[in-house]
This record gives sequence, C-alpha cells and structure tokens, in this order.
Amino acid sequence: MRPASLGLRALPLFFCYALLPGSAAEQEVENLSGLSPDPEKAIFVVRENGTTCLMAEFAAKLIVPYDVSASNFVDTISEQASIPLSRGAEERGKCGANESELQLSWMEKAYTLRLFFLKESRNTSKGPESWWKMNKVQFAYDSSERTYFKAAVNPGKHTVTTRHLSALVTPAGKSYECQAQQTITLPSSEHQKSVLLLLSEVRIQPFDISSDFVFSEEHKCTVDEQEQLEETLPLVLGLILGLVIVITLGVYHLHLKMTANQVQIPRDRSEYKHMG
Repeated sequence: MRPASLGLRALPLFFCYALLPGSAAEQEVENLSGLSPDPEKAIFVVRENGTTCLMAEFAAKLIVPYDVSASNFVDTISEQASIPLSRGAEERGKCGANESELQLSWMEKAYTLRLFFLKESRNTSKGPESWWKMNKVQFAYDSSERTYFKAAVNPGKHTVTTRHLSALVTPAGKSYECQAQQTITLPSSEHQKSVLLLLSEVRIQPFDISSDFVFSEEHKCTVDEQEQLEETLPLVLGLILGLVIVITLGVYHLHLKMTANQVQIPRDRSEYKHMG
C-alpha cells in the first residue's frame, strides 16, 4: 500500500523552533493545521535534525464538567464545557527511540493537552515483535477562562491524567488511522468529574517515519474495519444471492429441456392401446 503524503513539499512552511529540557537535539515543531480543508482537524509535525520524527492529524474536543450556582444561589449544579482543540495551538514536541511526546497549548495556555507515546517490543515464538501505543494523556485547564466556562464556582487551574492507558496500539513502522470517534477518559483526583477526550479522523505516527512529511503504511482501527465490512457485506451477499438465482434458473430450464425430449410413458394401462 502506498504511503500517504501530506503534500507539504510544494507549500511554504513556517517553522517554530523549541529546545525541550533534556533533549539532545533541536526540535522543529510545525502547526500545519491551515493546510487541512477540514476546519476541525489539526495537523502537527515534529522534526529533529531536519527529519520528520512525529506526525499527527486529528480532530479533538474535550468535555469538561464543572459546577455553577443554582438559581437559589445556594446549591450548585453541574454543567459541561465543550472545548475544541484550537487550530492555532502552540506546539512542542519530543522524539525519542522509545518515547515521544506532543504538547499543545491554546487560549494563552489556559488549556494544555499532552499526548505521550511509548514503543515496546517482546520476543515470541515467531520472533521479536514491536509496537507503539499512546500510553498517557494529560490535560491542564483553567476554569476561570470565560470562553468555555460560564460563571464556574471556585474557578481555578486543574490537571487530569489517564490511568494505565494503552490506546492506538499499532505495529512498529506503521501509522495509526481511525476515522471513527474514540473516547479517552481522564479521571480527576479532585471533586470534579472525569474529563473526556474525543478524538476523530486520527492519523498519527510517533516513531520510525521513513520519509519526510510522509506517513508510513496505515494500521486501521477495529471500528473502521468493522464499518468497512458492514458496508461491503450487503454487496457481497447480494452478489452471492444473484449468482444462486441465476444457477437455479439455469438448472431449471435445463431440466425442462431434457424432460421435453423424453418419450412420455402412460401412467394408465388403458392408454397403451393408443401407442404405436
């Protein structure tokens, strides 16, 4: 299968350079969201020493519960803030042989989403196997920001993090692709309810990118494969049914033709006298 290219080589690129703490090489991070025709999809690329080491395309939204005052100004009721990932998010990235990270901040850093990736391997009876996965998601937000939080009670800064996450599991050397929406839960250690990260139209590769700005062969998620099967199965069944009908009609007509050429033997003995 041919690798998918972002088609960026012929377009002017605007680079933002950031040296992350503990990083031995300079990371070139690029927010290329403006190149996507989908207004909800963001595109981010991390390059190290002039070579792409992490690529991500996805649409993201965070559902954050928070409390507001009830009409009696005594009790509180729960509301939900729906916070989309900004296409203009400030990006930082970190690449490594076995660990990578993508950090996105927007609304003057009122919101920061961090995605962590881990590459693992093990020996099996068939030989060594390697794969990568998203092993951690962290979201920091400030409920005093008024665009999405309307009159929050006791506003302030909060941070939520996933627990024992193993998502987007993909064979090493491949990119992960999933058009269907996926939900990742970030439990809260405070009195707040869990935050939900909704991801859709995902294409991510945090390791082993062989060509600059080009995704490797895709590994489709199970949901997409099931939907594709559901779309093609009625067509296949229809073709099989049509073939069975054609064969049945052919056998029936062949049977009529063969029996028409046979001599009709009278069933009643009295009819024998009319023969010959």
